[in-house]
Amino acid sequence: MRLFGKRQTQSPHLKTNKHLNRNSKHRCFTWTPLETLEPNETLRKKLRTGQRKTSLTGWIFPIGGLLALVWFLLRVIPKPSRATYPCQRVAFPLASGFVVWLMGAVVSITAVRKAKRCFAQSRYLLCVVLVAAGVGSMWLAQSITTEEVVLADEPVANAPIGIAKGIYPGRVVWVHNPDATDWDGPGDGHWWQSRHTNQVAVDSMMARAIRAFCNEQQNAAAWDKLFRHFNKTHGRGNVGYKSGEKIVIKINYVGCIRIWDRRPVTKVEDYNLRSLDYMNTSPQMVIALLRQLVNEVGAKQEDITVGDPLCYFPNEYYNLCHKQFANVRYLEYLGKFGRTAAKFSSVPLYWSTPDAAGKKTDYVPVSYVQADYLINMANLKSHNDQAGITLCAKNHYGSLVRKPARAEGYYDMHKDLPYTTPGNGNYRPLVDLMGHKHLGGKTLLYIIDGLYAGKHAKERAPRKWNSPPFNGDWSSSLFVSQDPVAIDSVGFDLLRNEWDDAPHRAGTNDYLIEAALANNPPSGTFYDPDHKANVVRLTSLGVYEHWNNPKDKQYSRNLGTGKGIELVKVTNAIKNTAAVGIGKQLETRQYAGAVREPAVLCYQGRISPRP
Repeated sequence: MRLFGKRQTQSPHLKTNKHLNRNSKHRCFTWTPLETLEPNETLRKKLRTGQRKTSLTGWIFPIGGLLALVWFLLRVIPKPSRATYPCQRVAFPLASGFVVWLMGAVVSITAVRKAKRCFAQSRYLLCVVLVAAGVGSMWLAQSITTEEVVLADEPVANAPIGIAKGIYPGRVVWVHNPDATDWDGPGDGHWWQSRHTNQVAVDSMMARAIRAFCNEQQNAAAWDKLFRHFNKTHGRGNVGYKSGEKIVIKINYVGCIRIWDRRPVTKVEDYNLRSLDYMNTSPQMVIALLRQLVNEVGAKQEDITVGDPLCYFPNEYYNLCHKQFANVRYLEYLGKFGRTAAKFSSVPLYWSTPDAAGKKTDYVPVSYVQADYLINMANLKSHNDQAGITLCAKNHYGSLVRKPARAEGYYDMHKDLPYTTPGNGNYRPLVDLMGHKHLGGKTLLYIIDGLYAGKHAKERAPRKWNSPPFNGDWSSSLFVSQDPVAIDSVGFDLLRNEWDDAPHRAGTNDYLIEAALANNPPSGTFYDPDHKANVVRLTSLGVYEHWNNPKDKQYSRNLGTGKGIELVKVTNAIKNTAAVGIGKQLETRQYAGAVREPAVLCYQGRISPRP
């Protein structure tokens, strides 16, 4: 090789060695300084390892996209309605992204190859056009396949809207007791087992929540106040619970949804849990509520129905509950092996959107229509594929009996959730569920089971919380209210503060705003789920408000600045210790095993006077 007419020669300062290679074709020597060299075998291994890592990483998306495309086509082509299934909703973006990426890659490679030929032929203008086309096709493919997440702005603090509901309007009671949960996570048995969830502690949480909500010292008196308030506000007079009146408890067993037409049930073992650690309503929380209704209210077991009409009631939960309450009716989809099947009633639910026109009519279950009271027991979860959060309102997605569960022809309740329809000021089907006369209209009490909070769809087990007062432990909480908007607002604030993904999606709190202003919602929707035409518009379903800050967690009624939410916090400050007193004057009493209940509770927050 000649450089400006001079032949390269070896420097006398560099020793000839085995790394000095002669290039016979160009009659020159090339070399590398000894201090920068590695043994040949080490160098080869590094090169092979780097190539292997790069090769494997580069194939992840194409293989995943191809598999998603094959899965989507195999499932949807025979039955197009399957495109609405959650699994297909997850597969479709990956499959479509793969197709777009493949098309972009083909166009780009073809354009670059032609550009090289044009350059060799001195056709420079066409070369530039082809290169631009290649780069543009890859950019377009990338932009199409990249999801743009629309995040919401920070809600305005302490600006309540709507009309607060309940004995003490807008009150939400939050009981936090870390002693209720003792589980090390997956691999340490399962959270719902008795050795991991303390039934005594959960019983205490339920009793304390009811008493704190009603400002009563006795359980029976608190429940009597609840029933009397409900009956007075529903035109039944100043009367409490009467023997023989029926109560339905709607729980959330979404982790137990079964696609019945593909997985037939023939033996009792088919009712075993499939997802062992999913965040369903805790059986201990169900037992605690049943004990209150039977022992304190005086309801007969046979007058109580508990379950999720869209799901199966798994053996693991059923056995724990049935052992203590054998005559309670356990509601579920099929009704096998001692359970009660959910059935259609003749009472329709009408969606307040033109998109429901021409669709099959939804009907509420018979047990709901026959019930005198309903208790909505939801779970504390985010919703990472559709809704952002799933609390009391979303719990009613499981209340409608659609047979089979994913039958064609019904209005798609998921398309008007925040992931599909982001932003505020949109029609939200959750408002229709909250306002229907046999759903929200019959609800005596709203409860959120927050023992083990988690991320629905994204994860199959609960996760510990890092924010105070949880500090790296399970959420170990229970929430109760008579205001469906207020309780979900508190849940929204907690979930949004803990996690930075789904709860921050734009439109996650839109249903709360729509419900609070149901009489004149920002979307302009005429919410009337009880009539086919626009006849009677819903009134405000409750009060929506964002807390002042994540540290103090105070709302306008706590601060005395407005008629919004009042958050009453009931805590176990010391392990196995019950705190008594009100406000800042506290007295603690130590009880063996924290089994005995204190007469008065420790409340953090502003307490409304007795009526």
